[in-house]
Amino acid sequence: MKTYQGKLIGKGKRFTLVVSRFNDFIGKRLVEGAVDVLVRHGVEENGIEVIWVPGSLEILYVANKMTKKKKCDAVICLGAIIKGETSHFDFLASQVIKGISQISLSGNLPVVSGIITADSLEQAIQRAGAKEGNKGAQAALAALEMADLNETAI
Repeated sequence: MKTYQGKLIGKGKRFTLVVSRFNDFIGKRLVEGAVDVLVRHGVEENGIEVIWVPGSLEILYVANKMTKKKKCDAVICLGAIIKGETSHFDFLASQVIKGISQISLSGNLPVVSGIITADSLEQAIQRAGAKEGNKGAQAALAALEMADLNETAI
């Protein structure tokens, strides 16, 4: 039986972080968490590209373009969608998560979601480096593993 598991080794790899400026105080914390994980696992700082976009929906366009350019080994999507008083949150969160999945399934490169969907600002803060960890760091770990699998096993 052959078993494959990605390694968390970033040496020689390149990553693109696509980040929403909307709720950027959360986005900045997600970027910090992702960059910290990538660097700790051997990615050179010049191997990390950060692209800021206006909002979470725009992440999809840039992530899709980056998978086609193949300038990196994986794309990490970061942002926070926080529920407001209208149903806009439900539609937006659903479309963004679905869109990231569709881009990832295109087969060009691994695309990882580090999008926080939260009912409140407090929940988002907790998932961006407080009690509940950092969703950006978690996404970076997944991206490292998927980039390795993409290179060595699939």
